[in-house]
Amino acid sequence: MTTTVAQEPSQTASPKSMSPQQIRKGRRMALLLMAVGFGPIILASAMFYGGWLNPAEHTNNGALVTPLVPLSDLQLQTAQGAPLAARFGPTQTSATWLLLVVADNCTEVCQQLLYTTRQTNIALGKYATRVSRGAALTSLPPALAQRWPADFERMERFEPLPAQTPVWPPGVEPTQAPQLLLVDPLGNIMMRYPASVPGGDVLDDLKHLLKISRIG
Repeated sequence: MTTTVAQEPSQTASPKSMSPQQIRKGRRMALLLMAVGFGPIILASAMFYGGWLNPAEHTNNGALVTPLVPLSDLQLQTAQGAPLAARFGPTQTSATWLLLVVADNCTEVCQQLLYTTRQTNIALGKYATRVSRGAALTSLPPALAQRWPADFERMERFEPLPAQTPVWPPGVEPTQAPQLLLVDPLGNIMMRYPASVPGGDVLDDLKHLLKISRIG
């Protein structure tokens, strides 16, 4: 009679039993996987902000924010109480470009900017899903608050995080004049527009950015 001896399943070597060569090989593999996952995003961002993807003949209609200001400086939160900046970054695969209207009391000039932002997003057509819209407004006139759900259903409202004070980019002071900020999917405030900006100018910039960008 033949006796069959069951073989024990192979076990993965613990770090203590691994040789220095195996440990180095494992580290190289981990770095390679990170490069494959995040490399294209980081490279595309570096190429764009370094000017390699921005042809010299193209002139931006908005004012570039230099150096870039992180969205986290604005200390904003969503309606659910989550930090807005948490939606952005190289690990957030669903991050989009963001058109953000900032103002103190949203008077007629501010409301025109809200309308311009909405129409610009619609005019993007099939690319509209790559751009979201939001507003950080200190207060709304009663009439605007009443029609907000109908006129700006897809524009989120953001407010400051508790006990935090927003730090605005240079040239941006919502208490003095409303402005439109453009935020990239990595969470950088990269461009700003005054309230007088024609919608076509914002649209031209967005089309150019979406064409050359591989992020968002």
